[in-house]
Amino acid sequence: MKMSLFAAAVSSSLAAYAETDKSDWPSPMSEMFFGQVMFDRLEVTRNDNQENVFTWDTTAWYGGDYHRIVLRTEGENQQNDGAPTDLERTDVSYSYLLSTFWSVQAGLGVKGELSSDNDLEHYAVFSLTGLAPYYFEVDSSLLINEQGDVQWLNEVEYDFLLTQTSYLQPRLSVNTNITDSTRFGREAGVESIRVGLRYRQEIVREFAPYLGVYWQKQLGQTANSAQRLGEDTSEFGVIAGVRMWF
Repeated sequence: MKMSLFAAAVSSSLAAYAETDKSDWPSPMSEMFFGQVMFDRLEVTRNDNQENVFTWDTTAWYGGDYHRIVLRTEGENQQNDGAPTDLERTDVSYSYLLSTFWSVQAGLGVKGELSSDNDLEHYAVFSLTGLAPYYFEVDSSLLINEQGDVQWLNEVEYDFLLTQTSYLQPRLSVNTNITDSTRFGREAGVESIRVGLRYRQEIVREFAPYLGVYWQKQLGQTANSAQRLGEDTSEFGVIAGVRMWF
């Protein structure tokens, strides 16, 4: 009997809802679009050859939760040596959110020394970025240039929370040449590895200066070529920089 009364009440409520005039109801909320510019690394390094190098690593994006346009640029300039700025990568990609922690991107980019168009390398880029278990931040990109040469770039970093406003961040990057590139002087194999450690102190959430150290090593055929030219295959240095976003 009680179940019958409950069913009747529910049925009556649904019928009343169906007959409600919905003409003055607000429209469903549309997808919101927003963006961010992140200067993950704006830093000056001084290496063991007493050279000062300015480095940047910047990402900007705009879009919704699932679909975004992403601009990424990285590069460096050795100060007071007269050499052109080295554009390590600049690409524009479409990004799609695969899951809560992972996104895939596909786009086009350019890199090389900013001295003449002949030195620039154009490429397609396919990337996977996100948070691995235990919140390791992962960035893996496959670059394919106009000649079909392929590079695989990987970065992993992690933020150890020391206090509410200070962090210790280890960082690892590994660059691998999947194929030889005669035009751009690359040989197949693991090209280089770089390990860094930064201490970051937030002044406000959007602005955090940091200090750190790094070690970089050329490997494989890349190291052999450098040795034949009498160049160093490893490098150690100190870092001072700032991380900021808006």
